[in-house]
Amino acid sequence: MNTKLPEITVVFWVMKIAATTLGETAGDLLAQTLQVGYLVSSIVLIVLFLASLVTQLAVKSFHPLLYWTVILSTSTAGTTMSDFMNRTAGLGYATGALVLISALGTVFVIWKASGQSFDVRKIDTFSGELLYWTAILFSNTLGTSLGDFLADDSGLGFGATALLISGVLVLAVVAMKTTRVSRTLLFWIAFVLTRPLGASAGDFVSKPVTDGGMGYGTAGASLLLSSTLAALILYTSWQKRRQRLPEYAR
Repeated sequence: MNTKLPEITVVFWVMKIAATTLGETAGDLLAQTLQVGYLVSSIVLIVLFLASLVTQLAVKSFHPLLYWTVILSTSTAGTTMSDFMNRTAGLGYATGALVLISALGTVFVIWKASGQSFDVRKIDTFSGELLYWTAILFSNTLGTSLGDFLADDSGLGFGATALLISGVLVLAVVAMKTTRVSRTLLFWIAFVLTRPLGASAGDFVSKPVTDGGMGYGTAGASLLLSSTLAALILYTSWQKRRQRLPEYAR
């Protein structure tokens, strides 16, 4: 089976959280710190997302740098899209999250009706991969709204929101180890939840201490996270090349 998607390992989830957290801080860096604005930022980042996605769909094998570039672009685009909906358009975090939950649910209904596999280990067709990336874009956009709602409107704050979502993710891992709940279902639950975790973690690292954050700012947090993600991409690329070598050459 010629899948262009990575294996689901612990390193995958670490990279997913790093990428989505970077998406939060980089999106805020462009829209707020650089004062580009949510609308223009959304347009710029959606164009970058489409360019990277078209390239990803065109290649014939898995390329770690390209894959994580698309993940990152969906995360940054999702941040600015969510902020535009909730702040500029005035929907608010709760309403924005409900709209995006409905949109994501619609994607999954279409996916189910298409007959394409939900199992990410078995996605090897153009239409299946297109549905996969559409779901990822909506889940990352939803994550920003949900994270902002929990951190701001609910009064939990950035740290408590991250702890809450981490607890739910731990329960998902326990369910995977001890129950017969669909692994595919648990994967998508974890994929959706790591976005608000990344959003909350990004805010926690970048926001001022007076607002409950660590005070690194969007630029400092983005630099730290991009360095971490780049190191992990290099590691997975090296590991992939090593696996292709004969046993005696490793």
